Amino acid sequence: MSPVGAPTPPAVGHSRWRAILSGNVLWLSVVSLLNDTASEMIYPLLPFFLVGTLGAGPAFLGVVEGIAESTSSLLKLGSGWFSDRFARRKPLVLGGYGIAAAVRPLTALAAAPWHVLAIRFADRVGKGIRSAPRDALLAESVAPAVRGRAFGMHRAADHAGAFLGPLLASALLVLFARDLRTVFALAAVPGALCVLVLLLRVRETPASPRARTVGMEATPTSAGPAFIRYLLVLGLFTLGNATDAFLLLRAGDLGVPLAAIPLLWAAHHIAKSAFSVPGGALSDRIGARATIVAGWIVYSATYVAFAFASAAWHVWLLFLVYGLFYGLTEAPEKALVAGLAREGHRGAAFGAFHFTVGITALPASILFGVLWTRFGAPAAFLTGAGLALAAAILLPIVVPRRPV
Repeated sequence: MSPVGAPTPPAVGHSRWRAILSGNVLWLSVVSLLNDTASEMIYPLLPFFLVGTLGAGPAFLGVVEGIAESTSSLLKLGSGWFSDRFARRKPLVLGGYGIAAAVRPLTALAAAPWHVLAIRFADRVGKGIRSAPRDALLAESVAPAVRGRAFGMHRAADHAGAFLGPLLASALLVLFARDLRTVFALAAVPGALCVLVLLLRVRETPASPRARTVGMEATPTSAGPAFIRYLLVLGLFTLGNATDAFLLLRAGDLGVPLAAIPLLWAAHHIAKSAFSVPGGALSDRIGARATIVAGWIVYSATYVAFAFASAAWHVWLLFLVYGLFYGLTEAPEKALVAGLAREGHRGAAFGAFHFTVGITALPASILFGVLWTRFGAPAAFLTGAGLALAAAILLPIVVPRRPV
């Protein structure tokens, strides 16, 4: 058995790249790009719609997002296990994307704040249902030696959609005289295309007889002891990984004008997309574990730099470097999940992975906000940097090169 998270031989010739640039990896990437385009046509405008059009307050916005994300985290835990138990991924993936595509444009018809709450709740239900089975399906669609590249391509497409969606929304706002409801309604187009591509092009991967037998006994914690230790270290890192909204707040403090904030965010998404495939390829070459450690060290160094930054141009540079952190971690973290998970438990493993990240994100942001308020921004950023560095040191210690 080859080491988990350890270096694998480089892909030979173009055949491995052809396997990634076709089949499920290609089409799931297209699905993600279209879905994120539809989502990001609405999401950045939602606070203005809630407060300016429907008369809700900032507190209600917090309630909406808190309920939505908590629901998503819990469902990710269950949907992965369900896909293992019945050895089928595509129906859950299709259902999750379908729910989101159907309810998201209904924002255009919202007449009260609670309508938006219901729509966001349903949208996150869709995300919770699809995420773990989708990642398991993607992992099972390629050879282990190229999983990093496969997840990297998927993440690159996801970030590209997050960049294209706001641009498309801005263009439509100009075209339709700042009519938010029309923009929300037109988000149905990429959403419908997303579901159509998934329905027609993505294929179920056949499960082995052993995987079917084992999957009937799968639980979110049955992927193995090494995997559980990985989740604990991941939780430690995530505790220092607060919402990126704090980075935007820091940008404003350091002199980046409000009008330039969307451009800064767009540049960040471009960097994330650009680094995703190289980061996944590096994971295939030197090992997922080593690549994640490198990414967490980049994160720690970037947070230290944010703590001591003193000019607007520092922020622009740091946001680009911060994109490198995503490239070195998003795909390799999922590749390591796929490598550590036992056969027949991969869906449950991805569910536990997503749940760990989602459930730790809330206390991480609360901790960061409290530290910023009580001791200032540098203290908050340095705490996040310290937690990330501790996780980077622990990961090679607690996650062996082979599963145990």
